Amino acid sequence: MEMNNLKLADWWELAEKGKILCTLCPRYCKIGEGQPGFCYIRQNHGGKLYTTGYGRPTGFAIDPVEKKPLNHFLPGSSILSFGTAGCNLGCRFCQNWSISKARLDEFNSLYASPEDVVKLAKQYNAPSIAFTYNDPTIFGEYVIDISKIARSQGIKTVMVTAGYIDKQARKDVYKYIDAANVDLKGFTERFYFKLTFSHLKDVLDTLVWLKNETDVWLEITTLLIPGENDSPDEVKEESEWILNNLGDSVPLHFTAFHPDFKMTDKERTPERTLTTARSIAIKEGIKYCYLGNVYNREGQTTYCPNCGTPLIKRDWHSVLSNKILNGKCYNCGTAIVGRFS
Repeated sequence: MEMNNLKLADWWELAEKGKILCTLCPRYCKIGEGQPGFCYIRQNHGGKLYTTGYGRPTGFAIDPVEKKPLNHFLPGSSILSFGTAGCNLGCRFCQNWSISKARLDEFNSLYASPEDVVKLAKQYNAPSIAFTYNDPTIFGEYVIDISKIARSQGIKTVMVTAGYIDKQARKDVYKYIDAANVDLKGFTERFYFKLTFSHLKDVLDTLVWLKNETDVWLEITTLLIPGENDSPDEVKEESEWILNNLGDSVPLHFTAFHPDFKMTDKERTPERTLTTARSIAIKEGIKYCYLGNVYNREGQTTYCPNCGTPLIKRDWHSVLSNKILNGKCYNCGTAIVGRFS
């Protein structure tokens, strides 16, 4: 690859035998000369680490913010979405594998400066930009520059991520971020190690940090895969952990798996599995729990946790009505958590 397609990366140090230690995520790849790290887009050239993802999105889309999914962050608004090639996880069930497992030289990427991205959001009257499709952690330098410019121009930014990021790097990457949806992919180390080639503890640490040490609005998504992470006991354990470590008001989304990538032998997640999971989470004390990738009006509606009044009615990703007034239930006046303006 020509050097003019590369940008000097952050978060690395020299290692033994001419290798580079990448410190962006807990994978801590040791990368030899001319080689990429696990994510494909961070590469050692001449004893320095470069990123090939900076300024090279694989395409843009205007989505409803509910598709991220975010149900308590500017509901009903549009969001400019994009990603790059590559990923720092190896999920066997990846639903976006054609992007996340691609190398840039295999994918029809384009060039867009951080200024270009913000201009595009304004052109389409999108109040937010989402870093999504693959994991934006791996193009953290690009995220920082875009989110800084966006904030200066009144545009919000969103990370849709697995939360697998180094403790120091995340302070830099999330500095100007407004919201995040973190995929809590399962709740056992066995699941993380076997099916994502990563570790649960690092993701839990990121969740606690986001909730307790930043102003980033946080929502969580768990893709329930039949026979892997969908047992009532595991859902209960996850819900209890969220309550004990993050509180009862972080919105939790359970979404349906469909056979893809290296897990085509699994069936789609039955809707009853999702409704059971939602019932368990609510019984444990989670105030806002949603269902995704299925048509379920009840599981897509925001209810007042005090009086039970339906406040935001949704049809898939479309908002049909929103009766939250000044951040409160119109019926009883209970404050509803979120960023509504």
